[in-house]
This record gives sequence, C-alpha cells and structure tokens, in this order.
Amino acid sequence: MTAVRHRRVIPGFGLTLGTTLVVLSAVVLLPLAALVVRSAQLTGPEFWATVTDPVVVAAYRLTFGAAAIAALCNAVLGLMVAWTLVRYRFPGRRLFDALIDFPFALPTAVAGLTFSSLYLKDGWIGGFGDRVTTGLNGLAGLVGHPGLLPPDALSALDFAYTNTPTGIVIVLIFVGLPFVVRSVQPVLQAWDAEYELAAESLGAGPFTTFRRVIFPEIFPAWLSGASLAFARAVGEYGSVIFIAGNIPGKSQIAPLLIVQKLDDFQYPQATAIGIVLLGASLAILLVMNGVEAFVRRARSV
Repeated sequence: MTAVRHRRVIPGFGLTLGTTLVVLSAVVLLPLAALVVRSAQLTGPEFWATVTDPVVVAAYRLTFGAAAIAALCNAVLGLMVAWTLVRYRFPGRRLFDALIDFPFALPTAVAGLTFSSLYLKDGWIGGFGDRVTTGLNGLAGLVGHPGLLPPDALSALDFAYTNTPTGIVIVLIFVGLPFVVRSVQPVLQAWDAEYELAAESLGAGPFTTFRRVIFPEIFPAWLSGASLAFARAVGEYGSVIFIAGNIPGKSQIAPLLIVQKLDDFQYPQATAIGIVLLGASLAILLVMNGVEAFVRRARSV
C-alpha cells in the first residue's frame, strides 16, 4: 500500500522552530538580557538599596494594587458585557460591540488626557456637584431666591480623581476591559444552550445553572482575559501619566518612576526597578496560567 504523503501548508518543524527561536530572541530574549546586563553595573548592595527604597516600594505597591483592582473590576464587568453582547439583541448592539475595541485603537496618551480632563476639580465629572449647585442657584435666582444652596452643598457629588489612585484604577479599567470581553465572548458564542436546558429540566435555577454549568466552561477563557488585563495594567504608562500626577508615595506608579530615573540618567537604577517589576509580573502570570492549565486538565479528565 502506498503511503499517503501529507502536504504541509507551513514549512517543516526545523524551519518553523528556527524562525520561532530567532523571532523570540530578537524581540524578547535580547532586550531582557540587555536589561539584566545594564542593571549588573550596580553592586549587590546598590541594587538592593535601589529596589527597597521607600519611594520605589510605594510605587510597586500602587502599581500592583491598582492593576489587581482594575483586573478584578474588568473580570466582573467584562463577563457581564460579553454575556450581554452574546445573549441579547438590542438596537445598536453592533456599534456597542465595535466600541469594545476602542481602547485598542485609541492612543493611550489621548485616553489619559481625556480622563484627566474629566476628573479634574473643574471637569465635567470631577466638579459635577459644583456644577449642579451653580445650576440650581441660577434657577433659584430667576425666581427671586438667589443663593439657595451654599457653594459646597453638593460637594459629595464631586469626583475629582486626578492625582489619586482611584483615577489610576479608572484608567486601567478602561484599557483592560477589552481583554476580558474578547476572551470570553467566543466561548459564549460557541456554547451549546442544550446544557442549560438540561440543567433547568433537572430543577436547577438560573444562578445554579450559571455557577455549575456555564461558568466552569468559560472559566479558563475568563481567567486568561483577566490575566491579560492585569499584565496590561502593570505596564501601562501612556494613559496614566496625565491622571496620576507622579506624586512620590501617593500617585507615582513604577513605570513613571522608571522614566523619571531615565530622565535623570540613572540607567542602572531604572533597569533594576524594571527587573523587579518584570520578575513579579512574570511570576503572577505563571501562577495564573498554571491555574488555567490545571482547570483545563481537570475538565478533560
């Protein structure tokens, strides 16, 4: 019997592996090696003093804390948005679906400038309470009752989050939301609704059906999207610089601190901070990927 020769659309293993290694070396491994070599100009005590400086530690704390909070918010909001886009039909759904990718196309600096303008003390959202107070007093003046409300009567409605960690989290939610939506959406589209009908026929309620039937199926994709959102938030710079304010110990994130070190020509110190940031991010991503792989193996057994 003549063996059937399979035609390969992509070249063989050797050429493909070689190309992969060359590309990874040029794009990933060489820059990382240069980062390590540059930081090696510092002695051990100097490296330790750089990465444990109180200002640096505060920047790390804010960076990872804000990224984690934004990733958790995106995990919930992204799942809800993906569910709405897949399960419901409503006017403007296609436009809404297209807008999900807007943070990918929008320059990050434009996003940061927009959010910082909105959440300034005199911005549309930042000074919302003051604007409402001014408007109500203006209407009261028309009917002969000027000064109806004191200037700070509705200050609780002001959301002036520029130069605050809250503003950083808001921007990171904006840039990370598409990762969760686009990771979960294809899984929900491919999901067979017969499993839900079977669960309902056995007496399971909506919440039980989602928790025990639907969510385990989408969990790996959901976790992958949340991990990508977290990774993006940790390294985000362009959209944060305008709203963070770069106040040491308060609103200075690690990427901003690295740029500040570079501006001061402290290249070894900047690379030392970058190595710690890189190592911590890689460790967290490895843990998340390990959990995702474990869940996939458990479901396949």
